[in-house]
Amino acid sequence: MEMEKMGYMSKKVIVVGGGIAGLSAGVYAQKCGFDVTILEGHSIAGGICTSWKRNGYLFEGGLHWLGGTCKNQPLNKLWRHIGALDDNVKLSYKDPFVEYDHNGTPIRLYRDIDATEHHLIALSPQDTKEIKRFCKYVRKMKGLAMPITDLKGTKVTKKSHPPISLLFAAFSTGRIMKKYGHISREAYAERFKHEGIKQMLRALPGGNQGIPIFFLTMGTLAMGDGGFPEGGSLPFVGRIVKQFKSLGGKIQFNTKVERVIIANGKATGVYSNGTLHSADAVIIASDTMDIDQFFDTPPKSPWLDKMKKETAPTTATFISLGINADLSKYPERPLFKLDSAIILDDQRYTSLLISNYATDPAYSPAGKTTLTMQLPGDTYLFWKKAKEKNRYTEEKQKVADAVIAELTKKIPEISGKIEVCDVATPLTYQRYCGSWKGSWMTAIKPNMDFNAYPASIDGLTGVYFAGQRMMPPGGIPPAAMSGRTAVQTLCRDTGTLFISED
Repeated sequence: MEMEKMGYMSKKVIVVGGGIAGLSAGVYAQKCGFDVTILEGHSIAGGICTSWKRNGYLFEGGLHWLGGTCKNQPLNKLWRHIGALDDNVKLSYKDPFVEYDHNGTPIRLYRDIDATEHHLIALSPQDTKEIKRFCKYVRKMKGLAMPITDLKGTKVTKKSHPPISLLFAAFSTGRIMKKYGHISREAYAERFKHEGIKQMLRALPGGNQGIPIFFLTMGTLAMGDGGFPEGGSLPFVGRIVKQFKSLGGKIQFNTKVERVIIANGKATGVYSNGTLHSADAVIIASDTMDIDQFFDTPPKSPWLDKMKKETAPTTATFISLGINADLSKYPERPLFKLDSAIILDDQRYTSLLISNYATDPAYSPAGKTTLTMQLPGDTYLFWKKAKEKNRYTEEKQKVADAVIAELTKKIPEISGKIEVCDVATPLTYQRYCGSWKGSWMTAIKPNMDFNAYPASIDGLTGVYFAGQRMMPPGGIPPAAMSGRTAVQTLCRDTGTLFISED
């Protein structure tokens, strides 16, 4: 290969960032024979795949369900390859996935789409036609899964090909996307006659993401995927770190990278805390929207310009409560319509989706319960201004009080029993996880291009990029996949054999 003739045979690799993308890249690169060091600015790995403890309660701030838990899914091979999942990891599949309370009548969305269809038709026979149409589209989405493919020109131990069934599913899904891509959640809800079904559809989070994404989520669940690994984010990340270290990889925490060193168009290492870390290649696995900070001269590329133009943040204010009461009689994912709206900046919330961990002993002491909920919406500037005006703590308390007041009306048992209240804002995620504007994902826009971005830039040798931004709309599986793609690109450039999944 041309780079081999130039003497470019990379062996020592620095990975900037120990989130899911960086850990994935680290494991793949180490398995391919590279000497890898991950430099992570935080005291723990995981990035936005994170959780934290407060006075005996564990608050899950990253994983809520995971694509690729089902063994027949291509992504499952990736999780097993990097050590995130194995046969000893217990997986739970909470069902119903959502339960909406309509004036005392539960309206449920089950993982089993047949059960959902029967339940909704029994509830609202007059909506039979629309319910059947909805379930039909969800069934079409069942065959759609994130494929594992190989980068052209990379030598691999075992080729990865998307199955024919996936190609047919992608074609069918494309037609649904085109048909429903322009329809808002509000407009779609009006197709139903039952007021409770209408309210549930309006109340579900992610209303700005469009109907196709709702179909896709339900399709993922319907195929038997989307489980929750025991213990959530921290053990999930811990297993990948363990795998990486067992392969000989090194990880340094509290080590923030300030600059990538470029000499004659090639990466030679990075500076961190004033220390030079030499390397033959650098994989930047921190948020790609903020990569300019790493270079004396910010890199230029058409795909970077496109990313910066099209990327908008998906953020939320995250409220977690530790309750001195057993709330296991309540659903695991109840959705409530609020009596009074909660106001945050210019956002108005009329419903709350709760994650109830009462039945999971990992999240609270015996007889107690952890509850978490999100207020979605881009409130980054609101919280930033509150911080600048020394009103940050006050505004967090106001949000917490408003949520608790409304939630107490729905779950009276929490009154006087709240032992811990924690509010994490977009600034929290930006500070601890290094995510751009504290965002969890990239916001989905009408007619959005979901194609992955390249992992390298022409004219810049030895620098590779990974992270959830590389595969819109992002999330944990795309982050892991981007780490794999970055290493395949590195292997292609250096003539190295890529060690594929078993």
